[in-house]
Amino acid sequence: MTNFEQWDGFEGRLWREEINVRDFIQKNYTPYDGDESFLAPATEATDRLWGELQKLQKQERAKGGVLDMDTNIVSGLTSHGPGYIKEEMKELEKIVGLQTDKPLKRAFMPYGGIKMAEEACQMYGYTPDPDLHKIFTVYHKTHNQAVFDCYTPEMRAARKNKIVTGLPDTYGRGRIVGDYRRIALYGIDHLVKEKERDKANCGSGSMTEDIIRQREELQAQINALKGMKDMAQIYGFDISAPAKDAREAIQWTYFGYLAAIKCQNGAAMSIGRVSTFLDIYIERDLQKGILTESEAQELVDHITMKFRMVKFARIKSYNELFSGDPVWATLDLAGIGVDGRHMVTKTDFRFLHTLENMGPSPEPNITVLYSSALPENFKNYSADISIRTSSIQYENDDVMKPVWGDDYAICCCVSATQTGKEMQFFGARANLAKCLLYAINGGRDEKSRDQVGPKYQPVTSEYLDYEEVMEKYDSMMDWLADIYVNILNLIQYMHDKYYYEATQLALIDTDVRRTFATGIAGFSHVVDSLSAIKYAKVKTIRDEEGLVTDYEIEGDFPRYGNDDDRADEIAVWLLRTFIEKIKKHHTYRHSEPTTSILTITSNVVYGKATGAMPDGREAWTPLSPGANPSYGAEQNGLLASLNSLTKLPYEWALDGISNTQTINPDALGHSAGERICNLVQVLDGYFDQGAHHLNVNVFGKEKLLDAMEHPEKEEYANFTIRVSGYAVKFIDLTREQQKDVIARTCHGAL
Repeated sequence: MTNFEQWDGFEGRLWREEINVRDFIQKNYTPYDGDESFLAPATEATDRLWGELQKLQKQERAKGGVLDMDTNIVSGLTSHGPGYIKEEMKELEKIVGLQTDKPLKRAFMPYGGIKMAEEACQMYGYTPDPDLHKIFTVYHKTHNQAVFDCYTPEMRAARKNKIVTGLPDTYGRGRIVGDYRRIALYGIDHLVKEKERDKANCGSGSMTEDIIRQREELQAQINALKGMKDMAQIYGFDISAPAKDAREAIQWTYFGYLAAIKCQNGAAMSIGRVSTFLDIYIERDLQKGILTESEAQELVDHITMKFRMVKFARIKSYNELFSGDPVWATLDLAGIGVDGRHMVTKTDFRFLHTLENMGPSPEPNITVLYSSALPENFKNYSADISIRTSSIQYENDDVMKPVWGDDYAICCCVSATQTGKEMQFFGARANLAKCLLYAINGGRDEKSRDQVGPKYQPVTSEYLDYEEVMEKYDSMMDWLADIYVNILNLIQYMHDKYYYEATQLALIDTDVRRTFATGIAGFSHVVDSLSAIKYAKVKTIRDEEGLVTDYEIEGDFPRYGNDDDRADEIAVWLLRTFIEKIKKHHTYRHSEPTTSILTITSNVVYGKATGAMPDGREAWTPLSPGANPSYGAEQNGLLASLNSLTKLPYEWALDGISNTQTINPDALGHSAGERICNLVQVLDGYFDQGAHHLNVNVFGKEKLLDAMEHPEKEEYANFTIRVSGYAVKFIDLTREQQKDVIARTCHGAL
């Protein structure tokens, strides 16, 4: 049995015998049932550093969104010297480490694709080093080049016409959460020893393809762990041994995360579930009398400040898809253990308190793993912070825990993954709205006029017949599921080959479980369109070529989002049908197929490529985000809208079902106490019905309109809103995205 002096005072045996952070947490954490009265305000050091960072953020915005960029250094673990928020103030930083050598400076990361890395520089007036261009075109193949070498013409057409888009074929796929806590608990040397043991036991002498690949990957992981040690040394820290106190535990954990963001520009670079773990160290130090509450809060504030600073160089098409410069540094709080004990600690309160000490912020993407059985004090405090900052999302722990256990993390916006045990192959979304139009028009694209889908018989009648449309739609979805999975298989293969996430997978078990994430866009428009065809009369309007380009609706029809089973049953059918079609196909490395109803902000880009729908949605306008009802569909208030979503089984969309709602403050109540009480009741009722996710915004449209017209006002500098699965500074959205957010239903009544 392993023993380190740094483990003095910790209980338990299994976690000493094997790498098992969950067991360590369960044996040592202290649930907290009290209220927020113990919390400490920001220290002088926090105020000064945060003030400096806000100045830099303003300068960044004034420069068009990028403060500085690398053009001649390829980012890696030890590519840069030490960086601080401000050199003269570095002694104030209790937690250190930047992606590059300067704050908010974006790294050059060409392994995903040299073209993207160069385009990101040129877009903001920087000139990339021509020698690097030669290296990554002549001497080293990139992930992007490999993917495009293998794409078929059919795949390229599907991508170009945006029936499938947002594919991770030019950048890091992300959505892999390393168990960064392992570094703090075990130290790097012990982790290296365990990975070397795995390598020694890898295979029985037969060099099959799988064994060869795993041995190579394990060596890459071992090298990455050793590289992390070198990286920490740049800042004067030796992370070879476990952390001896709270400050080291937080610093060691952060170094693991820093290693990940230095090596990968993934779409989502989540932090994971660290609060309960870190609380154990803080609690031990508090009891020893070597840490005060003010110092504990300062440590939490400073690591949060670092999470707020994560930046990647992105290109224009990426920014249009995923607007507002997000990195989805998702941080998870609360939840309930398998043994029935809640996992709320004082440090969960401390992380929420950062939104008071330093104001609202989109990053980290704070996620409360919610259950009505959580302590009332914590639920009230979370609701209070939600109402005041609109910076928190909620996910249903009661539906996730049976699938993922009690030590899972959210790896993107809403997708769960078991910490240290799993990785996810991320894979964009399929435009099911456009797929319906392809079914009506025999695979022809309504915008480009190209034959993108298979040349099936189109609908020729003047009025749409429900049975005929359903039959054609079923066939077209078969085609879409097939090409979608094949595209993703290709991308994931090449990503493993040319852009392997060694830093993150070094902190995950060698025998890793893999899930295969897919996604749906245009969900509510398909539901409402099929409902219109079934319950009303939908007349086709054709152009001179006979292509259906618009629709006239005669009569009324039930719409999804009003707690009307007639529409909601179509929604349930659609979700089930799509995931069943995905599951028919072989998925790379025998990964487990999942799907999501989640669009991020790609609903706008998808909408631009999607013609008029039979539900009355106009051509080229935004699709409704995530699993949200169509704009204007909700007629029966917030609770009816929520009830519709609760009918979608989470088990059929294990990658997540995103729901974003905006509530006028007056709808929640006329006093702070009343609003808190009502929001908690809404959350309890919603999640008790089995719903998965809720983004909560509490403000009126007037505030959004004013912020759009007057972004220079001080009050809007950090004005944060929840969009589909993540938070963003409203003023960082494009005007088009802002208008889309304003168009969404703002509930004036529960």
